Amino acid sequence: MRIAFAGTPEFAVPPLAALNSSRHQLVGVLTQPDRPVGRGRKLAASAVKEFAVAQGLTVAQPATLRTAEGRAALGAWQSDVLVVVAYGLILPPEALAVSRLGCINIHASLLPRWRGAAPVQRAILAGDALTGVTLMQMDAGLDTGPIFLQRELPISLTDDTQSLLTALAALGALALLEVLDGLEAGTGVPRPQPTLGVSYAAKIDKAEARIDWRESALAIDRRIRAFRPWPIAETTYHGEQVRIHRASVIAQGASARQVDSAAPGTILGLRDDLLLVICGKDFLGIAELQRAGRRSMTAREFANGLRATGEVFE
Repeated sequence: MRIAFAGTPEFAVPPLAALNSSRHQLVGVLTQPDRPVGRGRKLAASAVKEFAVAQGLTVAQPATLRTAEGRAALGAWQSDVLVVVAYGLILPPEALAVSRLGCINIHASLLPRWRGAAPVQRAILAGDALTGVTLMQMDAGLDTGPIFLQRELPISLTDDTQSLLTALAALGALALLEVLDGLEAGTGVPRPQPTLGVSYAAKIDKAEARIDWRESALAIDRRIRAFRPWPIAETTYHGEQVRIHRASVIAQGASARQVDSAAPGTILGLRDDLLLVICGKDFLGIAELQRAGRRSMTAREFANGLRATGEVFE
């Protein structure tokens, strides 16, 4: 079949690579326009564009698909199917109807749970034990289309957003080829999404990365894992931003110290190379953190610079 592809971030590269290595004909790639990044604000290509250019694929970067001009390249490719993976632009009905067999989307959750922009982060924050990918026929709604297939993936206590996205991208790439084979054979028929269990994964607000030490250590650990690699969970130390990269939960019974009167956020010092911090319930053992303008450091390196015991993260 003739396949067009629309995607932008690194998550979309494994499915694109799978298509490029398949027996299907990859006729063109849509990705978002180059964006300014870094302090120098230099224009940078998306991960999908970098891969597509390196493979000699045809690339188009319309600013919108709402106009006939923006849809021109997609129409010229005369695709049987448009595969959409984290493209980042809204597909109006006119774009959804361009390809003969419509549009297939890879979504990083087990729909109808976590429809929307940040399904992996929301799953970690909620303490879900299971996530996965859903391959669906796109319609005009927000991740409401009928489902071709789903593949599950357990969420471990050490998984963060980056590790899950990497695993889900690989899982989605394999599932995509299976769905395309079914479409080509005429056996791939999607089923309607369930009406029960719908939840929405709102876009991440950077303010959510702020740690509230009155929360339980479990909730704070989930926040740290959900917001890695962006925006990174943060706290304050003597008025200075400190980002927390890696940590783990330590049950209160594991410490011999009496801390009933100490405030949440109080730093108790090192324990087994972890920086022990009091939370609303239990302790957080910080393994890796980063002071503003400095490189990431270990808990021991940070502890060597503490002014005194019993200092507080705010």
